[in-house]
Amino acid sequence: MIKSMTGFGRCEIQKDSRKFTVELKSVNHRYLDVNIRMPKKLNFFETAIRSLLKTYANRGKIDIFITYEDLSQTQAAVKYNAVLAGEYLKYLKQMEEEFGLENDVRVSTLSRYPEVFTMEEQSEDEEELWNGLKEALAGAFTQFVETRKTEGENLKKDILSKLDLLSEQIGFIEERSPQIVAEYRAKLEDKMKELLADTQIEESRIAAEVILFADKICTDEEVVRLKSHISHMRNTLEEQDEIGRKLDFIAQEMNREANTILSKANDIEVSDCAISLKTEIEKIREQIQNIE
Repeated sequence: MIKSMTGFGRCEIQKDSRKFTVELKSVNHRYLDVNIRMPKKLNFFETAIRSLLKTYANRGKIDIFITYEDLSQTQAAVKYNAVLAGEYLKYLKQMEEEFGLENDVRVSTLSRYPEVFTMEEQSEDEEELWNGLKEALAGAFTQFVETRKTEGENLKKDILSKLDLLSEQIGFIEERSPQIVAEYRAKLEDKMKELLADTQIEESRIAAEVILFADKICTDEEVVRLKSHISHMRNTLEEQDEIGRKLDFIAQEMNREANTILSKANDIEVSDCAISLKTEIEKIREQIQNIE
């Protein structure tokens, strides 16, 4: 199924005392460009997160935002450094003796000395941490892919409608081309009659001029190739693989044929139609830029 490169996903998971929230959004990009913002505690899993994402997306500029909360009461523990407290006391007594000062140190005072009491964060079970995070990631990535598919279907419908319009315009050019030659012949005959008066007009000369003109404005090859490109694009839109680059290449070829038709046009109606062709093809290319 065709997928857009624009998408959004969010998932919140709470497992035991751990709460994970994952949000991601993306826009179009030539390659897969991933930016991850998460707590330092989860940095260890960055490579695993990127590997997991690659199973869900191949292209796009994707921003991932991860938050983590530990709701347990054992997030950190107080650590008492008895050796350091003893050192403080020893030197305080030494100061008392050396300077004849009253030693008024109390427990509450000593406890505030640097590093006597420290907060030590409890170690996490990495496997349990990853399992919870992975579940939240999978939920967000799945929703992300669904929004991309929905947007992709909208892009597909829009491109198909534009291809229908291109086919109509090409049909007009095919129908109009013989008329242009016939009109040119009629104008040429009228002009020669006007200039030569009663002198007999050589049919062979008129035929030769008409042939040269018809060859100059002939767009049969371009029309055939343009039809082939339209058919190719329709078939490509039904493919399941990554098709964005392929569609862009086809659109470039379509634009080349439209340019040739415009350069050969010697009729205002065909010129207008060729300009419309180029306009619609450019719109198609803009839409294709959003397809993965």
